[in-house]
Amino acid sequence: MSIDAPRILVVDDEPPILRVLKSSLSSAGAEVVTAETAETALRIVGHGAVDAILLDLGLPDSDGKDVIGQVRQWTAAPIIVLSARHEPEERIAALDLGANDYLIKPFHMGELQARLRAALRQVQQSREAVRRYAGCGLEIDFDARRVEVQGQEAQLTRKEYELLACLARNAGQVVSHKQLLAAGWGGAVSDTQFVRVYVGQIRQKVEADPSAPALILTEPGIGYRLAAGD
Repeated sequence: MSIDAPRILVVDDEPPILRVLKSSLSSAGAEVVTAETAETALRIVGHGAVDAILLDLGLPDSDGKDVIGQVRQWTAAPIIVLSARHEPEERIAALDLGANDYLIKPFHMGELQARLRAALRQVQQSREAVRRYAGCGLEIDFDARRVEVQGQEAQLTRKEYELLACLARNAGQVVSHKQLLAAGWGGAVSDTQFVRVYVGQIRQKVEADPSAPALILTEPGIGYRLAAGD
């Protein structure tokens, strides 16, 4: 992999395929987590950051297309469908729901890895291109690390800024507690209470009414969502 240690979620109900994919992707430098059901996959995405998802459509508890639709409410991580379904209608439906790519089984491992690298590069380039957030009176200049509320500079601590910047770079999407812990503490802290305390402090500095937040919205049991930018 050209992207350093991406975290890849592989969703397939066939253990031999999971083993092969996990071995090949791990050898290429990825951190691989696996799921055999839609329920497990959604739980992993909802509670922990993943950089990309490899998804089979034929899952025992749900159609993979339904998983795509739900995942897209939470994350923009690239989704590559790996399926034996070769009908054009299936490919079109999956792509329209938010999948980034579609490979028909059996596929060549080298081609899969090349497509995965391309998808990860595209996401990285998109994130690097984001230089500024503006919405609901809040403005963030990522290069200058400057935050303004209604035109007045807000004084945030380093960790407050890191959490707010993480939310802003994913504006409009749910950011999990785990993602925010990684942004603020590099994964060294696992207690989500730290996130709640710091989000409360940030709200005091950026919300017009911290008791009724309109910018940083709580997603119960999952994390937070910053209102989409202008």
